[in-house]
Amino acid sequence: MLQNGILNPGLLSLLARVRHTNRLVIADWAFPYWRDMEVVDLALVKGIPTVPDVLEALSPNFKVGEIWQAEEFLVGNPQETIGRFDTCFSRFPEVRITRLPHLKFKELVPEAIGLVRTGDPTAYGNLILESV
Repeated sequence: MLQNGILNPGLLSLLARVRHTNRLVIADWAFPYWRDMEVVDLALVKGIPTVPDVLEALSPNFKVGEIWQAEEFLVGNPQETIGRFDTCFSRFPEVRITRLPHLKFKELVPEAIGLVRTGDPTAYGNLILESV
């Protein structure tokens, strides 16, 4: 029985299939449903878990090369929220963070291998991770 790290079997299964340059979306509670994309729904209640919670849980075993986020995140959230995300990004010091318009961000989503839905209510807090 697993006792440490990620315990959710659906998430473990999805992560085990991510290969070099594959992308994974970590989304908030309201992110649109994408037909034909595997979704692992971790949302429990509003705010649990958050996108940073999931990113932190992935950090020991997921080698990230690039992270995309909507540029609207920076204008739609208080500095405290931005700081919480930046703290998580610091776990990946050599990773490029690319911020682009939300509509352009959503155009990248269909290229992902899967989507992890959280309970996070943060405006534009969605991320796309590309594995190395």
